Amino acid sequence: MRRIREESGQTLILALGGSLALIAAALALVAIAGAVTGKGRVQRAADLVAISTVRSMRDDLPRLLAPPRLSDGRPNPEQIGKSLYLARARRAGLEAARANEVDPQRVLLRFPDAASFAPVRAKATIVARLQGSGSHRVEASAVAEAAAPYSVASADNTAMATGGGYGGPLVYRDGEGMRPDVAAAYDRMVAAARAEGVVLTVVSGFRSDAEQAQLFAAHPDPTWVAPPGHSLHRCATELDLGPASAYGWLAANASRFGFQLRYQWEPWHWGLESGPAPCSPDGEAVSAGGGGVAISASSTSLPAFVPARYRQPILHSAARWHVSPALMAGQLMAESGFDPNAGSPAGAQGIAQFMPSTAAAYGLTNPYDPVAAIDAEAHLMSDLLRQFGSPALALAAYNAGPAPVEACHCIPPYPETQAYVTRILASIGSAGAIAMPTLEVRLIE
Repeated sequence: MRRIREESGQTLILALGGSLALIAAALALVAIAGAVTGKGRVQRAADLVAISTVRSMRDDLPRLLAPPRLSDGRPNPEQIGKSLYLARARRAGLEAARANEVDPQRVLLRFPDAASFAPVRAKATIVARLQGSGSHRVEASAVAEAAAPYSVASADNTAMATGGGYGGPLVYRDGEGMRPDVAAAYDRMVAAARAEGVVLTVVSGFRSDAEQAQLFAAHPDPTWVAPPGHSLHRCATELDLGPASAYGWLAANASRFGFQLRYQWEPWHWGLESGPAPCSPDGEAVSAGGGGVAISASSTSLPAFVPARYRQPILHSAARWHVSPALMAGQLMAESGFDPNAGSPAGAQGIAQFMPSTAAAYGLTNPYDPVAAIDAEAHLMSDLLRQFGSPALALAAYNAGPAPVEACHCIPPYPETQAYVTRILASIGSAGAIAMPTLEVRLIE
C-alpha cells in the first residue's frame, strides 16, 4: 500500500509537471501568435497611412497644378503651393494613423520625390512596441504612389467597350472611358468649371461587369457598391467626379450640361440624362465621329502661349501625323521655350531638342530648322503614342527613352522625367487644351 501511495504521488507530480509544461507551451504559442498578429496590425496601419497620404496628394494635385490666376487676373483661390500640398498630405496620413490606434509620434512620413515639380509618392514607417512582448520593437513600412493608369485606348483616344451593358465606342477623359455624347457634355462642363477656377477630373467611368465584380468583392455593401450587372457604370453614361472641393460646384451647375446626381449620398456620381437612356439601343448607336460628338473642341486648339510663327507648322504636322497639337505645343515649351537655337549639355539640339542619333533616325538633317524639327517631333510622338497608347507615357518615353517605359508600363521613377511629364500636362491643362489626367493610388512596397 505504501508503494502504491508513493507511485501515485510520483504519478501526480509527473502529471502536474506535464500540465505545467503544456501550459507554458500554450502561453508561448499565445505570445508568438500575439506578436505575429500585432506585427500584422502595424503593417496594415503603415499601408493605410501611406495610401491615405497619397490619396490626399492625388486629390490635391489639380490644385497644385492650377494656374495661380484666373482669366480675369484675380488670384485663383483653388491653387495651392507645394508646401501646403505636402502638409495636407501629411495631415491626412497622420489622421489615418490615429484612426487605426497608432500614436502619430511613432509614424515617420517621407516623400521620396519631394524635390520634383509635383510629388506623388509617400513612404510611411511605423515603429511600435507590441503589447505583452516587453521591449520588443517592430518596424513596418509601406510606400504608396499616385500614378497615371496605363490606358488601353488607341492613339486617337478611343476604344470599343466590352464586357458590360454597352458595346459601342468609348472616348477617354482622364484615362476613363465613356460614351461619346457623355464625353462631349463633360468637355463643355469642364470648360465652364475651369473658367470659374474649378478643376474637374474623372475618377471612374465605364466599368465592365468583371471590374464591378472585383469592386463589389472588395466592398460588399450594396448601399455603396452595386452588385455586378446592376451598376449604371456598365452603360458608359456614369462618371464619378472629383476632387471633393468640386462637389459644391457640381451640385449647382452639372444639370446645365445634362448631368443628374444619381444618389444623394454620392456627391461624386453623375450620369448623363440629356442623351439616350443608359444601356439602350439608341445609346449603342451614338457614333464616335458624326459631327465631332466624341471629339473635344480642345483637341484641335493651341494654347495661347504658342508664338504666332509656330502655330501653323504645329497644326500642319499635328494633322499629318495624327497627334494633338496642344500636346506638341506643351512639349516644345518644355523642351526649348520655342527657341530654335536651343542646345543642352547632353547634346540635344533645336526647338524639339533632338539628339543626333534620333534626328538621323527620323530623317531630320538640321535640328535647328524649326519647321522640320516640329514635323519630326510629331512623327516621333505619333510612334510613341501608337506604342504606349497614352500621352503621359509617350512624353515619358520622349524624355527618358522607350525602354524604361516599356519595362514598367509607367512613368519611370526618374525625378526629371516625372517633372517633365507633369509640367507639360499642367501647362496645356491649365491653358484649357486638355483635361488633367486622373491618378490612381496603389501600394508599391
